[in-house]
Amino acid sequence: MAMKNDSSVIEFILMGLTDKPELQPPLFFLLLVNYVVTVMGNLSLINLICLNSHLHTPMYFFLFNLSFIDLCYSFVITPKMLMSFLSERNIISFAGCMTQLFFYCFFVSSECYVLTAMACDRYVAICKPLLYTVTMSPRVCSLLMSGSYMMGFACAMVLRECTIRLIFCDSNIINHYICDTFPLLQLSCSSTYSSQLVVSIIAFKVIIVSSLIIFLSYTLSLFNVLHVSSSKGRSKAFSTCGSHIITVGLFYGFGMLTHVKPSSAGFVEQGKFFSVFYTNVVPMLNPLIYSLRNRDVKLAVKKTLKRITS
Repeated sequence: MAMKNDSSVIEFILMGLTDKPELQPPLFFLLLVNYVVTVMGNLSLINLICLNSHLHTPMYFFLFNLSFIDLCYSFVITPKMLMSFLSERNIISFAGCMTQLFFYCFFVSSECYVLTAMACDRYVAICKPLLYTVTMSPRVCSLLMSGSYMMGFACAMVLRECTIRLIFCDSNIINHYICDTFPLLQLSCSSTYSSQLVVSIIAFKVIIVSSLIIFLSYTLSLFNVLHVSSSKGRSKAFSTCGSHIITVGLFYGFGMLTHVKPSSAGFVEQGKFFSVFYTNVVPMLNPLIYSLRNRDVKLAVKKTLKRITS
């Protein structure tokens, strides 16, 4: 992963979330609390799934990976973001910027594919219950996860290579709190046409295609749920699908609001605001959504607490 670039720029300055001094202390406190809750929530969910055998099912295998990804990209984004509130100039080296960009793209792309796999899992569980254990075997689940990480890695490598080839001249101030593709494209003094084309193709492949598969899976699942004769079975299916749909809606909704927008200055600031929800709030909410709406997780919490106190 060599980083050769012909730019005169060897480091960047991240402008951060806001340049208004009166907003910085409350935002720092809120984001610090968000970071602690995100780390504790996702670590707790990962430990619960590992320690409780009744959670060793395909759905919780995917949820384990979702929590792992959320935890990892919180580590990639939030510490540097918090630094922007503590230092006058939040400097990041060129190599550090490209590394952050790579891991950010890797984890976000992988999460899209994991959410797609989770939607397919719920479709099979609700629409083909008799074939569920055969269809979603440990081998199939492992292949789905391996494929998710491999495709995430491929997307991240392509986006990183496109960005490394850009030339940056005198300006090195990134109007963002992270090294993201679009702010770096705006900063480049070389032609960005080919890079923008590649980014658009990858965005279409990752976001649009996966969201269509997810939408189709949940539409078919909900249609089948409405035809379930047992009210208890219908309630359980709605509860499980509800958690997934909330997670998908938040992740894709704020993701699209962050990236699918005009490039005017006002929209850049608005994009930074939406990206906070996309990169910070959603990873914090995921464990809460799945634990508060899930009887299996609540049971696992009780068992684990009983094991600790006894």
